[in-house]
Amino acid sequence: MKLGTIGCGNMAKAILGGIIGKGLICPEDIIAADMYVPGLEAAKKSLGINVTTDNKEAAKADVVVIAIKPEYYKSVIEEIKDVVSEDTIFWTIAPGITLADMENFFGRKIKAVRTMPNTPAMVGAGVTAVTPNEQVTEEEVKYICELIGGFGTAEKIPECLMDATIPVSGSSPAMAFMFIEAMADGAVREGFSREQAYRLCAQTVLGSARMVLETGKHPGELKDMVCTPGGITIELVKKLEQFGFRNAVMEGMEVCTKCI
Repeated sequence: MKLGTIGCGNMAKAILGGIIGKGLICPEDIIAADMYVPGLEAAKKSLGINVTTDNKEAAKADVVVIAIKPEYYKSVIEEIKDVVSEDTIFWTIAPGITLADMENFFGRKIKAVRTMPNTPAMVGAGVTAVTPNEQVTEEEVKYICELIGGFGTAEKIPECLMDATIPVSGSSPAMAFMFIEAMADGAVREGFSREQAYRLCAQTVLGSARMVLETGKHPGELKDMVCTPGGITIELVKKLEQFGFRNAVMEGMEVCTKCI
C-alpha cells in the first residue's frame, strides 16, 4: 500500500521511521506533506521518502496519517475531501478528534482509525491505543496494527476509553521523565555525577518495567520482593506514601483527563 502523511513533525517522523526501519513499507511508497519546507527536506534526507507541500498529493495514498494539531483537522479535511478515494483509510493521532468528528468533517462515511501514540515511539518503544470505525475491516485494522508495530505496540480499545488513554500512555511519559529526574537528583545529592545518575536511574526504570511485562507478576508483588522485613526499601516506601506518592500520580492522571 501507499502511505501518506499530512504533517511531518516529530511524531510523524517517528511513525515513518519505525515503519521504514522494519521494512513494512518502502520509502518510495511514502509521501509526506507539510508547509514547513526545511522539515520536509530533513525527512526526505533521513528517511528517503517523497515530500510535498500539497496536502492533496499525500491524501491520494491508500493510508493517510493525519499528523497535525486538532484545531487544523477541519480545515485540512475540507481541503482534501474531494480528492480522496472511498477506500482510503484515515489514521488519526489527535487527542479529542473522535471518529464521529472525522465523518462530520468529511460529510460522509469514511474509513477511519483513531489512535493515540506516545513519544517513546521516537525510539521504537511506543504504545498506541487503536479504535477503528465500522467501515474499517478486520483485515485493515490488522494491517494498521502491523504498521504501528514498527514503532512499538498496539492496543485495541473501545473509543469510550480513548480520552482516558491520554494520561495512561499519552501524557504519562512526562511523569516518568520527572520520576527519573527526581531519582537522579537524589543520586547527585549522594555524590554521583549527573550523567551517571541519569544512566543508573533510567536503566533501573527500564528494567523494572520489563519485569512487569515479562514476569506477569502484579507490580505490588514485585515491590514486595524488594522490600525485605525491617529493611531499607520499606522505609523508602513508607516515606513516599507519607508524601502521597501514589495519590499524587492518580490525581495528576485525573486532571489530565478532565483537561481534554
